[in-house]
Amino acid sequence: METQQASKSEQKNNENGKAIKVVLVILNCILMSIGQVGGPILSRLYFLHGGKRRWFSAWLLTAGFPILILPIAFSYARARSTAPTRRLLVTPWLFMASAILGFLLGLDSYLYSFGSSYLPISVSSLLGSTQLAFTAIFAFVVVKQKFTHYSINSVVLMTFGSIMLGFNMDGDRPRGESNGKYVLGFFMTVSAAALHGFIMPAVEYTHLKADKAVTFDLVMQVQFLISMFATLFCTVPMIINKDFQAISREAGDYELGPIKYYTIVVLAAIALQFLIIGSLGVIFCSTSLLGGLISSLLVPLQQVFGVIFLHERFSGEKAMALAICLWGFASYLYGDYKRSYKKPEAQNESAEEAI
Repeated sequence: METQQASKSEQKNNENGKAIKVVLVILNCILMSIGQVGGPILSRLYFLHGGKRRWFSAWLLTAGFPILILPIAFSYARARSTAPTRRLLVTPWLFMASAILGFLLGLDSYLYSFGSSYLPISVSSLLGSTQLAFTAIFAFVVVKQKFTHYSINSVVLMTFGSIMLGFNMDGDRPRGESNGKYVLGFFMTVSAAALHGFIMPAVEYTHLKADKAVTFDLVMQVQFLISMFATLFCTVPMIINKDFQAISREAGDYELGPIKYYTIVVLAAIALQFLIIGSLGVIFCSTSLLGGLISSLLVPLQQVFGVIFLHERFSGEKAMALAICLWGFASYLYGDYKRSYKKPEAQNESAEEAI
């Protein structure tokens, strides 16, 4: 009898934990969506109307990291009110790992910024979506991510849907753009996708090797450190190029005016920080592969917003790509649903056998 009650109590705790996990996944997906759709459009607006500082654009990707101080401070105050707690939860190994990942993220930010300065959203988002393939490969190699036929199906469908957008790339080439600059932007964006595809499983790997319980508080501190080191990585070239001194001059020459210049810059920094928080949060609550799938799912939505705000064309190929990406995402969700609900059934069967 006592064994049965303990089993029911454990099952209830598992259900509550699963519900909280679902809420956190949804919240991080929303942040990731805001950042991935809004951030690139604002960055492209910066370059379209007179912005030329690529290191500054890369710096904006993580410069909003002080926002994380608020949830970290709130979480610390709440934990301290119940029991004594350490201010810094990060171990020396996690600190070094965060520094390395931060420098890689800073380099990734520059590669992406360089590519977006030459390519329209419809092209850069397509190339950026190839990170799903890189994430799947690196997740298998780095963290031994297990694949099911549902996840393989979703990866194939969403990658194929994104590649379809490339059939009409020539029509989206910016006027006056030389072949050399266009190809260079192409190469830089693909390189950024490959590096980002490595960073996501690498972050998951640091969680697995943390040698301590990976809590929400610890993840927030790791996020803060990664973004801080990425910002420092981009700050050094900005100081060398005297980009900080040039910001006011560039704002004065901006086609839309200084007020809109600073508005675009600030909103881009906030949106891109949402992208970082959401991406790392999805990895914490689920897996790096899910983060890659969501990233690819948002590619067609970037096309839609590019049409609305940047007046880019939305062709039949883009509409079909949207449908295929949604199909792939639904395949992954269905597979995850079946996998998650097989575990409680197996646990119940083992509990009944014990009784």
